[in-house]
Amino acid sequence: MATDPAAESAIRRTLTRYCQRCDDGDFATWSELFEPDATFSVLGRTYEGRDAIRAFIEKSQGPDARGKHVIAQSEVDVDGDEAAAVTDYLFLSKAREITSAGRYHDRLRRDGDGEWRFVSREIRFL
Repeated sequence: MATDPAAESAIRRTLTRYCQRCDDGDFATWSELFEPDATFSVLGRTYEGRDAIRAFIEKSQGPDARGKHVIAQSEVDVDGDEAAAVTDYLFLSKAREITSAGRYHDRLRRDGDGEWRFVSREIRFL
């Protein structure tokens, strides 16, 4: 895949928005980062479709479960309106303990408005 600096920057914004909207509990906006038919794989389960993904995150990230996602070392490969990204992450609980670490494996697509949305996200724990 080729690199496209402007697309890479826009994709990194999508990755950041994922973390911030989730941490803030703004799941309506968070779910819009996914294509309507996206998949989300975590803990051996795959959720299909934006509504199923949102229902999962609302249940698993209630107010007491929220903390802070920290992402780093994203490797982004862009091929036209399609992209793949691999990003390391840590999740810090409200008690300031690292409760999860791993890597996001993403496929993204640029829509007609130039926004990058997740086609799929797989979370692989450390």
